[in-house]
Amino acid sequence: MSSTIGKIFSVTTFGESHGPCIGAIVDGCPAQLKLNEADIQHQLNRRRPGKSDLSSARNEADIVKIVSGVEDGLTLGSPIALIIENKDIRPADYASISTIPRPSHADFTYKAKYGILAKSGGGRASARETVCRVAGGAVAEKFLHDLHRVEIVAWVNSIGNTTLSDVDVNAVNRIQVDASEVKCPDPSLSKKMANMIKEVAESGDSIGGTIMCVCRNIPAGWGEPVFEKMEAMLAAAMLSIPACKGFEVGSGFEGSRMRGSEHNDMFVMKGNRLGTISNRSGGIQGGLTNGEPVVFRLAFKPVATIRLPQNTVNYDGVPVSLKMEGRHDPCVLPRAVPVVEAMAAIVLADMARRSGR
Repeated sequence: MSSTIGKIFSVTTFGESHGPCIGAIVDGCPAQLKLNEADIQHQLNRRRPGKSDLSSARNEADIVKIVSGVEDGLTLGSPIALIIENKDIRPADYASISTIPRPSHADFTYKAKYGILAKSGGGRASARETVCRVAGGAVAEKFLHDLHRVEIVAWVNSIGNTTLSDVDVNAVNRIQVDASEVKCPDPSLSKKMANMIKEVAESGDSIGGTIMCVCRNIPAGWGEPVFEKMEAMLAAAMLSIPACKGFEVGSGFEGSRMRGSEHNDMFVMKGNRLGTISNRSGGIQGGLTNGEPVVFRLAFKPVATIRLPQNTVNYDGVPVSLKMEGRHDPCVLPRAVPVVEAMAAIVLADMARRSGR
């Protein structure tokens, strides 16, 4: 089972949803980077459950502990081990479904591949694993910010059919995003989205949406030109996030409806460097960053765990009516925002190291 992302700057995650702990090993981080647990904890707090009625009631503090690779607040250049204990575990919630593959979950496919399943929750397939990504991503983000002044901001752009259509991606900041429990920078639209999620949750159902992300201050030339293009590596990272089903960069699918004369980004001088007037390329050309903000959008499906009865079959093919229990998000979008930022940071940190930065 591959649980590592990155070649030079890499993050390996470990642990199961209802096991004793989860964590990450960060390798390839340069020595003498200032780093402490508070740098990581802030992002974990943005992701953790139990903070509102829009998310899972599972109440995990998600306190991170650095157990190697850092001394006196400085990285040593050796692997950084991060541990987060699971406190609010309830494996008994999953006893009744041990013989039934849950619809649109990984139960069936994991059993087909490995012949065994974790006894509770989704094991490694659970969104609980994303805590590890956020922890590792926070280290990557600290490296990117301190050495390159890179800034990464993601936000909820739509829930269902409610969409934030007019937004200056270069102006959105995390203060605006975090002011909303939905993680949408538009206050009025945020309230509408929150009410929609609450209605869906009360009915026992779930709902999906989209997340936008912008990465600023990235120099030109990061990435690889053929099989590991910047957009390809970002797409692979984002599509590895549970419930993420779509990725588009820059103009994305909208660009397929345009002509070249409409779509091309014209060059101009911006101070002492070349830049572009528009950014339909999303900050990437030929697989390499061009110095403009890297902009992409992700589609997330509705959470597969719902409380409505579903007619399905057990592993023996016998028809059953399944009503799932446990504590789950009616909409994954708000808590996925720091996960998206983390995965972007890991990819960018690896590409920076590959470029000798």
